[in-house]
Amino acid sequence: MRVSDHAGVGTLDLAGPAGRLARWRYTLAGQVAALRLMKLFGQRMAGGVAKETPEAVETAEGEDSTDAELQTPPSTWVLLRLGRFAKPYRKQLIAGFFLTLFSTAATLVPPYLTIPLMDDILIPFQNGQKIDSMRVGLYLGGLLIAALVGWGLGWARTYLLALVSERIGADLRTTTYEHLLTLPLDYFGGKRTGDLMARIGSETDRINVFLSLHALDFANDVLMIVMTAVILISINPLLAVVTLVPLPFIAWMIHVVRDRLRTGFEKIDRVWSEVTNVLADTIPGIRVVKAFAQERREAERFRVANAYNLQVNDKLNRTWSLFTPTVSLLTEIGLLVVWAFGIWQVARGSITVGVLTAFIAYIGRFYTRLDSMSRIVSVTQKAAAGAKRIFDILDHVSNVPEPANPVKVERVQGRIDMSGLGFRYGSRAVIHDLDLTIEPGEMIGLVGHSGSGKSTLVNLICRFYDVTDGAIKVDGTDIRRFAVADYRRHVGLVLQEPFLFFGTIAQNIAYGKPDATREEIVAAARAAHAHDFILRLPHGYDSLVGERGQGLSGGERQRISIARALLIDPRILILDEATSAVDTETEKEIQKALDNLVQGRTTIAIAHRLSTLRKADRLVVMDRGEVVEVGPHDALMAKQGAYWRLYQAQLRQGDDDASEGAADERASAQAPLAISHAAHPAGDA
Repeated sequence: MRVSDHAGVGTLDLAGPAGRLARWRYTLAGQVAALRLMKLFGQRMAGGVAKETPEAVETAEGEDSTDAELQTPPSTWVLLRLGRFAKPYRKQLIAGFFLTLFSTAATLVPPYLTIPLMDDILIPFQNGQKIDSMRVGLYLGGLLIAALVGWGLGWARTYLLALVSERIGADLRTTTYEHLLTLPLDYFGGKRTGDLMARIGSETDRINVFLSLHALDFANDVLMIVMTAVILISINPLLAVVTLVPLPFIAWMIHVVRDRLRTGFEKIDRVWSEVTNVLADTIPGIRVVKAFAQERREAERFRVANAYNLQVNDKLNRTWSLFTPTVSLLTEIGLLVVWAFGIWQVARGSITVGVLTAFIAYIGRFYTRLDSMSRIVSVTQKAAAGAKRIFDILDHVSNVPEPANPVKVERVQGRIDMSGLGFRYGSRAVIHDLDLTIEPGEMIGLVGHSGSGKSTLVNLICRFYDVTDGAIKVDGTDIRRFAVADYRRHVGLVLQEPFLFFGTIAQNIAYGKPDATREEIVAAARAAHAHDFILRLPHGYDSLVGERGQGLSGGERQRISIARALLIDPRILILDEATSAVDTETEKEIQKALDNLVQGRTTIAIAHRLSTLRKADRLVVMDRGEVVEVGPHDALMAKQGAYWRLYQAQLRQGDDDASEGAADERASAQAPLAISHAAHPAGDA
C-alpha cells in the first residue's frame, strides 16, 4: 500500500505481485485517516495486531487529528501561573496583604466589645443598677474608632490592589499580543479571528476583574473565617465546635461542584468565541454579504450560535442554581444550631448573654463570609478557564524560532542559494529536493500551474515558514541564522491583494518605516505612480483610508503597497501576482511603478499572465513542487517544453476569450435589427 499526495488531492494505491489492485483518491480532509490506514496495514503485513489505539487515532506521522487545546481540561492551578505577571508588583501586594489583615482585624473588634456592653452595662441596668456613662462612652468610642479604622484600611487596600490588578491585566494583554505576533502564519491559519480577539480582550478582562475584586474578597474572607474561628475558640471552645459543624459539608459541596463549573465555563468560553467568530466573519465581509443578499443567512448563523450559547449557559446554571441556595440553607441551619445550643448553655449558666450575643454577631459574619466564598467558586472557575485559553497562546512555540546567536545583517547583496530544499504542510509534501541560485540584482519569474509550489517557495524565502529539508542561504548565510525581524527588513513584499490599515495614506506608505519624512513618502509615491491620484483626494496624503483600503480602487491600493515597499528600499523583492486583479490600463500604471521598484534589486515575481514576465532575466518553471525548467523566455519557447505548453495554453485561452467577445458584439449589434423586423412584418412595410 502506498500513499502519495499533491496540492490537496491524495492517492492510495494497493499493489500486489501482479501489479496495482486498486486505487482510491481522497481530499486533504482524509489525509490523517489515510495515514492511519497505512499504519494499520503495515502492522497487519508485519504480523502484528492491527489495533486502533488512541495514539493511532490521534496521531499519524506527527499530525494530530484533534485540537490539543480542547483536549486539556482547565485547572484552577493555572491561576498560579499569573504569579509571573504579579512578580514586579510584589511590594504593593505585600502591603495590600497587611492592609487586608489589619482591616479585617478592625472589623472583628465591634462584636468583641458587645460582650462587656451587654454583661456589664445593659443587663445590670435591667437589674436596677446605674449606667456608668464613662464606660459606655469608652465602649462606644471603641466601636467608632474600629469602624473608622476598618473603613480607612479597607479603602486603602481596595484602591492599592485595584491599581495592581489593572497593571497585571494590562501586562497580560500586552504579553499575549506580543507573543501572538511572533507566532508563524500556520498558527493563524488554524485559528478564527473572533476567537483570538475574545481571548486577548474578554478573557484578560475577566481575569483582571477576578484579580481586582474577587481575589481580594476571597483573601478577605479567608482571613475573616480564620480570625473569627480563633476568637470563637478563645471565648468558648465547645460553642465554637458547634458553630463549625456545617463547614465540612460546604467544603464537600464545593469540591463536587468545582469540576463541573470549571469544564462548563471553559465550554462557555469556546461557545462564546463562536458567536464572536460570526461577527468577525460578517462585519469585514459585509460587501460580499450584501452583494449576494445573504443577510438572512448570516442572521440565522448568528441566531444559531447565540442559541447554542444560551443552551450551554442554561445547562451550567442548573448546577449553579442548586449549589448556591443549598449553601445558604446550610448556613441558616448552622445559625439555628448555634442559637439552640447557646440558649441551652445560657440556661445552664455556662455562658452569659453577652457571650451568646457576641457569638451570634461573629457567627453571622462567619457564615456570610462562608457563603461569599462559596459564590466565588463560580468566578474562580471562569477566571481559570480564561487563564487556560490565554496560556494556550503563550505556551505555543513558534516553528520559526529565533537563533540563539543571530548573525548581524549589515548590508544584503541579494544572492539567494537554495539547495536540497524540501517542505511539508503537516504530512503533505509541497516542495521536493529543489535547487536554485539567484544572483544579486537578477529578476526571476516563477511560473507554473496552481498548486505547483510557487507561493510556498516565496513564503520560505520570506521565512514565514522554515524549510523541512535543505537550506536557503542569502549571501552565503543560512537565513535561519538571522534574527527574523532583521532579515525581513531587507525583504519587500507586494501581494496580489494589498492590505491597507485604517489611517492616512501617508501612514500606510510609511508602515515599514514609521520615522520616514514627508519628502521620503512623497518620493516613494511618485516612484510608484501614486502621487497624482493621491493629490486628487480631498486631503491628499492626509486622507483617511477606510478599513482594508475601503474607498480606493484595487489599482490605487496596489500602487500604495508598491510605494510602501519602495520606501524601505529592500534588497530582495517579492512580487506575488501584483497585477493579476486589475484591468489592462491599471496594469500599465502598476507595471511602470514595478519597473522603478525592481531596479537594482533581486526580484522574484509570480504571475499567471506570462506576458508580464518577459522582462525577467530567467524564468523558473515549477510543477508538483519541483523545478522542471529554467531559462530566458526565448530559450524556453524554443525548447518547447513545460513553459511552451503553459504559454500555448494561455494563447488559446486568449483566442477563445477574444472570439467569445466578438460573438457577443455581433449578437448585440444584430439584436436591434431582429427586433425591428419582428415589429414590422413584410405585409405592413
